[in-house]
Amino acid sequence: MRYDFLVVGAGLFGATVAHELNKKGYKILVVEKRNNVAGNIYTAEVEGIQVHKYGPHIFHTSNKETWDYINQFAKFNDFINTPLAYYKGKYYNMPFNMNTFEQVFGVTTPSEAKARIEKEIKEANIKEPKNLEEKAISMVGTTIYEMLVKGYTQKQWGKACNELPPFIITRLPVRYTYNNNYFNDIYQGIPIGGYTQIVEKMLKGIEVRLNVDYLEHYDELNALADHIIYTGEIDRFFGYQFGALEWRSLRFEEEIINQPDYQGNAVVNYTEYEIPYTRIVEHQHFEPGKKHKKTIITKEYSKTWSVGDEAYYPINDERNSALYSKYAKLAEQNNNLYFGGRLGTYSYYNMDVVVEKALKFVEQILNK
Repeated sequence: MRYDFLVVGAGLFGATVAHELNKKGYKILVVEKRNNVAGNIYTAEVEGIQVHKYGPHIFHTSNKETWDYINQFAKFNDFINTPLAYYKGKYYNMPFNMNTFEQVFGVTTPSEAKARIEKEIKEANIKEPKNLEEKAISMVGTTIYEMLVKGYTQKQWGKACNELPPFIITRLPVRYTYNNNYFNDIYQGIPIGGYTQIVEKMLKGIEVRLNVDYLEHYDELNALADHIIYTGEIDRFFGYQFGALEWRSLRFEEEIINQPDYQGNAVVNYTEYEIPYTRIVEHQHFEPGKKHKKTIITKEYSKTWSVGDEAYYPINDERNSALYSKYAKLAEQNNNLYFGGRLGTYSYYNMDVVVEKALKFVEQILNK
């Protein structure tokens, strides 16, 4: 059988692209090397609980069109992400807000908190932050940096904070209000029944082949389609001919616990460097209101990436950005081959951005 498009990868980006092309009447084949669809947003039911198998995912956006689009495929709850940070036997609110400042400094008003933090920033005397450590201190001062940023970040990235680029920390919100909502977006939630159903509905009516590594069947699969949309690692596609792009990988330890609640919150970050895992996720709290006799937790460990490992976080430093540019130029040389998604573009995207980029991607290739 002949196909108009072969989509490599059944994650959120690939599934959205395949869904839109299928709606327009194109014949699509999707191949996926894992034994399930949905990529890193894959969820599976265990003990009546939807478990986020590749780390917690909260859909959030301020774009109503994006929110309406994703709500076609599932009903979302109103979950609000309010993670906690654990440091030396005590819990602190995240993101950094007045609750955090009261817990750390004992201050109770925004003016007191600002004065305390600005004093520490002034004493640090950092004019232009040259690395993550300096950037973090210039945002929240030395005390909070040492307690709640330094150890966690070193575990997450496997490098000292003064060896990491400053832009990594700019995603962290800092507020002078008593607001524990991690995100500022208007629309937030998690699909009732998990994320996998979304991708399954997107791919309804489309041929999907699981447990198929595209690059191991390159010639055979290419012969089936007029156009290839590749959402895997761009450097692997080209045989690492310029060298491998660097990533951070993750390891997950899932545990069923014979009690109704373990930590009372969906996510707790462990900010001490000496504690090996970065966070504990308790999945039942993503669908509040349900009662369970057992609970499921996942301990998340950051680890050094090697070729063949799952790639999660790109290390977008100068070396890797230059390396990606070389691969991107190679990718432009074939008119029937397209690269997309976080692996194909060596980028980190939130889910709303993945959907938006996928929709725009379809427009671009059809108008080419």
